[in-house]
Amino acid sequence: MASRGVEFTGTMEVQERHRFDAARLAAYLTPRIEGFRAPIIAEQFRGGQSNPTYRLTDAGGLRYVLRRKPPGKLLPSAHAVDREFRVIAALNGTDVPTPRAYVLCEDDSIIGTAFYVMEYCDGRVLWDPLLPDVPVARRRDYYRSEVETLARLHRVDYRKVGLEDFGRPGSYVLRQISRWGKQYKASETEAVEAMDRLLEWLPANAPANDETTIVHGDYRFDNMIYHPSEPRVLAIIDWEISTLGDPMAELSYLLMIYRIPKEQNGLQGLDLAALGIPDEAEMRRWYSDISGRPPSDAWEFYMAYNIFRVACIRQGVYARSLDGTASNRLAAESGKLVRPSAELAWGLVEKMRAGHA
Repeated sequence: MASRGVEFTGTMEVQERHRFDAARLAAYLTPRIEGFRAPIIAEQFRGGQSNPTYRLTDAGGLRYVLRRKPPGKLLPSAHAVDREFRVIAALNGTDVPTPRAYVLCEDDSIIGTAFYVMEYCDGRVLWDPLLPDVPVARRRDYYRSEVETLARLHRVDYRKVGLEDFGRPGSYVLRQISRWGKQYKASETEAVEAMDRLLEWLPANAPANDETTIVHGDYRFDNMIYHPSEPRVLAIIDWEISTLGDPMAELSYLLMIYRIPKEQNGLQGLDLAALGIPDEAEMRRWYSDISGRPPSDAWEFYMAYNIFRVACIRQGVYARSLDGTASNRLAAESGKLVRPSAELAWGLVEKMRAGHA
């Protein structure tokens, strides 16, 4: 949940290992994108760490974004730029703000790996959930726009936009608990009693909810591009782990920040009214109003599940830092947050159990 603002903002010269033949790329794109003119200038975004991302400027000054698989040996299902392109293209015809999808190229001979090109949205990314660069009186509007945009995504009929085979419908949370639990155990470095309890309790108490929608997978402020001066979302970006899933799991992931202590870059313990930030209950009401979906009776379960998921992710990052394969220089710090996250999640479970006693 940490802010990544300065480190990942803007562009830089293309890194040596991510360079490609710009002339060959321009020759490929010219007949495929109307109005595209060679030659091009390529710059690499500082973000987009998993899939290298570039800003292309053509001879006429028009800008585009290219996302590609990284070079080197990859896991078969990782860095699926074809899936990203597919979901963005499918959503282009809906009221969900997405960049216009132009072209997908799966021919490795053009720039060395598969890639796609989409619209460049000239706006801003809000890296800090406290919105320090937004006037206090307007912060509420940005939060409302964030949750209403998610509600619009979850309203899309995935069958009507051709995404009926984009994932497995039903049992999403159970499958996620199993997946993250296995990854946690594979990267475990010390015994954490709260995690062991969660691994036993969560699958046995998952809600019987088979509702399925398109889910982004990592929906939050820093995966959205806002208008430069208005509380309006221009585009949701970084669709790498999007699939078909449970809308309540995704909404609770977004609102989990209200349960995270301020010391861990969350909103828990802050004076939200003074900051101009709506509270969790209000965000849930806004979502229900737009989506038409009633509040979930299993809300606290979803919160515990998501905090458990974060603990698993942090353990994996920490384990990779120990064997030297983690790319984030702060990866080792993740290890310190595994136990607090697990204990926070188990604390929610204990409150639920006490309520049902």
